[in-house]
Amino acid sequence: MKKNKVKDSFLAELKKIPIVQVACEKVGVSRNSVYRWRTEDEEFRKEMETALVEGEALVNDMSESQLLSLIRDKNWSAISFWLRHRNPKFRDKVEVTAKIENQDKPLSPEEEADLKVALQLGLPQKPHEA
Repeated sequence: MKKNKVKDSFLAELKKIPIVQVACEKVGVSRNSVYRWRTEDEEFRKEMETALVEGEALVNDMSESQLLSLIRDKNWSAISFWLRHRNPKFRDKVEVTAKIENQDKPLSPEEEADLKVALQLGLPQKPHEA
């Protein structure tokens, strides 16, 4: 019964701060115990993953809130960060220029591979690839 209480307390802390070491220290349990529980107990492993996801979402929400506060205060770094990460017009761009010589000479396999990589780098990325 006591072990379940410790596990439950650990998971509750992990939801607040998604850092295993910090949650362990708050509850007074070792990281080794937590990782052993995770290995031996499939239900605990799933609950731990869920707690980490919830904790990360909480920190993300808090971070975005702080970022928005900085933007309201006209903090240029925060404004720039937001635009570069949220607005395609302000994302970093790569420009590739080249001088073409020997146009009649076929490319070597190595040159073809390099060209393929360069062309892929120049294509716009879909939002989920960024």
